[in-house]
Amino acid sequence: MHSLQCVLQVQRSLMWGPMASVSWLSLRMCVAHSSLSSTTCPNPERQEVGARKDFSSRLATGPTLQHFLRSASAPQEKLSSEVEDPPPYLTMDELLGRQRKVYLETYGCQMNVNDTEIAWSILQKSGYLRTSNLQEADVILLVTCSIREKAEQTIWNRLHQLKALKTRRLRSRVPLRIGILGCMAERLKEEILNREKMVDVLAGPDAYRDLPRLLAVAESGQQAANVLLSLDETYADVIPVQTSPSATSAFVSIMRGCDNMCTYCIVPFTRGRERSRPVASILEEVRKLSDQVLQLIHERDNICKQIHLPAQSGSSRVLEAMRRGYSREAYVELVHRIRESIPGVSLSSDFIAGFCGETEEDHIQTVSLLREVQYNMGFLFAYSMRQKTRAYHRLKDDVPEEVKLRRLEELITVFREEATKANQTSVGCTQLVLVEGLSKRSATDLCGRNDGNLKVIFPDAEMEDVNNPGLRVRAQPGDYVLVQITSASSQTLKGYVLCRTTLKDSSAYC
Repeated sequence: MHSLQCVLQVQRSLMWGPMASVSWLSLRMCVAHSSLSSTTCPNPERQEVGARKDFSSRLATGPTLQHFLRSASAPQEKLSSEVEDPPPYLTMDELLGRQRKVYLETYGCQMNVNDTEIAWSILQKSGYLRTSNLQEADVILLVTCSIREKAEQTIWNRLHQLKALKTRRLRSRVPLRIGILGCMAERLKEEILNREKMVDVLAGPDAYRDLPRLLAVAESGQQAANVLLSLDETYADVIPVQTSPSATSAFVSIMRGCDNMCTYCIVPFTRGRERSRPVASILEEVRKLSDQVLQLIHERDNICKQIHLPAQSGSSRVLEAMRRGYSREAYVELVHRIRESIPGVSLSSDFIAGFCGETEEDHIQTVSLLREVQYNMGFLFAYSMRQKTRAYHRLKDDVPEEVKLRRLEELITVFREEATKANQTSVGCTQLVLVEGLSKRSATDLCGRNDGNLKVIFPDAEMEDVNNPGLRVRAQPGDYVLVQITSASSQTLKGYVLCRTTLKDSSAYC
C-alpha cells in the first residue's frame, strides 16, 4: 500500500472516534508495511528492516494528528440549497413538493428531535409546507425510536390509529402518504413493508436527504425505502429548522452513531458507526440559533451545571456483561471527581432493570448505587431484548417479566426517595430560572429550568425588572427570573418569583 493511501485511510478513521482510530491506525500501518515490495530478492530480515525504515521516514514527514484535526474543523464548502437533479425515472416537477402539507410526529430521544428538524429542513427546500393539523396533511411522517420494544409498539399502535384516516383519504383525489423515519425503519424495514401496506415511505437515519425522491416514488403508488447506513453522513451542511419557533432552547447535534457495542443496545445497528460533525458546521448552527447565545457560550456563563452520567447497573458483573467498559468502583470515583470539580452539579442517569443474568444480588447493588449517588434525575426501564444486538446472539433473556417489573418498581421508588432528598437541598436558596412557559398542570403557574436542568414551578405574578427599577413586569418565555425555592419533590422545585434579571446580573444574587 502506498503511504499516501495509508494516510488517507487513517484520516477517515479519525472520524470514528479515538479508540477506533488508534486500533485501526495500527492495523493499516501493518498492512502498509507488509505490502511494500522490492524488485530484487534480498535477505528477508534485511528487507523487513529496510521497509520499516522507509515507512518510518514517510510517516515522520507526513501530516500530523493536529493537521487532521485542523482539517476536520476547517470551514466546509456550503452546498447549494437548490434541489438536486432528479434521477432518470423522475422529472424535476415530480421531485418538488408542490406545497403539499407535511405533518411530523417525533418519538424517542433528543437525537430524534434534531432529526425531525433536519428532515423538515430538507423537505422545506423541496417545496413542502408544514402543518400542525393532522387532518389537512398530505404526508404524515413518524420519526421513530427502536431502543425498546415498548417504543416500537407505540408506533404500531399509532399506525393502526392512522389506518382509518388513510382509508377515508383513499376516496379523495389527494391520497394520504405515510412514512416511517429513523431507527425503527432501519431495524424493521421488511416487517413494516409486509405488515403495514399503508406505509408508503421508509427512511433510515442516514437517508433523510433522499426523502423528496422517496415521496415522489410513493406518489406513483409504490412503496419506497432507503435504509442504507453511511460511514460519513452527518448532515453537516443542513441547518435544522426548529419545529417550535417560540422554544427557549434547542438541541445541537455534534455526532451520530456509536462504536461502543454495549450488548443490550441496538443503536450501532440502527444509526451506524460513530462519526462527528466538523467543528465549523456546529458553530454555524449555533450562530443561526442566536449570536447572543454563541457569545454566552464563549463566556461560559450559561453552561448548565448538569451532567448525564448513564450507569445502567450498579453491579460490576452486570456492567461487564453489558460491555460498558467500566466497573461500579470506577463509576463512583468519576462521580466524586465531577462533584469535586463542579460544586452543586446536578446528575442524571439511566438504569436497566432485569438485564440478562441479573441476580437479586446484582439488583441490590443497583439499589445501593442509587442511594449512594443520589441522582437529581433518572430514566429507568425494564430490559427489552433487541434483535441484532450482541446480547440477542450471545446471552439469554432469563429474568422473568414479573421480576423485571418488580425490580423496576423498586428502583423507581428508591430513585424518587433519593432525588427528593437531593432536591430538598435547594429549599431556601435563590435560583436563576429560564422561563419556558405556562405550567402544564396549572394555568396560574409558570414553568422553567434552573442551572441543573431541574423543572421549577412558580406563580405567574408581577415582579420587578432589575434593569428597570420601578417597572413591574410579568415573565415571558425566554426570560431569566430569580426564584426563591420553598419546596421540592423528586421531579420539580417550587417557589415564588423575586424579579426578572439577566445572566450577567444574576451572579450578584445566586
